[in-house]
Amino acid sequence: MSAKMEFKAKNVDKAVEQASAELKLPKEDLKYEVLSHGSSGIFGLSGTKKAKIRVQLPEETLAPEEKAMSAEDESRHPDEFGPSQDSAEMSAGKDEANLKENQSGQELYSFPDDPAEIGRLVLQRIVDTITADAKISVEKDSDRLFFNVNGGNAGILIGKRGQTLDAIQAIVNKVVNKHNQNRIRVLVDIEGYLETRKENLEKMALRLAEKSKRIGKPMTLGPMNAYDRRIVHLALQDFSAIQTRSRGEGPLRKLVILPQKRNVARR
Repeated sequence: MSAKMEFKAKNVDKAVEQASAELKLPKEDLKYEVLSHGSSGIFGLSGTKKAKIRVQLPEETLAPEEKAMSAEDESRHPDEFGPSQDSAEMSAGKDEANLKENQSGQELYSFPDDPAEIGRLVLQRIVDTITADAKISVEKDSDRLFFNVNGGNAGILIGKRGQTLDAIQAIVNKVVNKHNQNRIRVLVDIEGYLETRKENLEKMALRLAEKSKRIGKPMTLGPMNAYDRRIVHLALQDFSAIQTRSRGEGPLRKLVILPQKRNVARR
């Protein structure tokens, strides 16, 4: 029975380098099988998984007593094996290691129970990688979490037409709801940008609705996310002369303002 050792690292190449260094063998002389290729998880924040390899040790690396034990093990019947002190110690070691890593190599992170605190920690880490000196406050109710970012470089965090902000919000939403049984609506705002955008969208919607009514033709707004489309729908819900509809799929989904058809009286 040949001896084997397992090595874990960020990726397979790193695991092979680690094995080569510890065993003092050239990488090309290593005989190994890949148990796991690993993964980076969600934005490197949760669910990361290390790569794992199993290396077959060459006979010359074993000490004489290890070779003798290996030969003795091979000559014994499987039924003769029983629990030993070494196996008990290994089992205890595994139990302790499982606090940080499960059997598949998945690193387990100690997330707080409060979804608001989960979101704040994740958002703070994202923001800190983009800009400095940004602070986060949290407001919450029964079905919504609202995170407001103040300080730092707001322009970079918001991005062109709010695209960076939308991406940040999507990541925070994914992580918060991954660790929460009851889905919560997550909103991320930066220096009051959402309120300003809401006001501008409402003004634009009313202006285009008046134009659609006047010329009798539909007006199409560019691709909008669900949050922005909802703002326009609500702004025009009491505008009796027009109606709003969403068209398209995914990120190309648009909102169309249509004039109501007039009933022509028959003679």
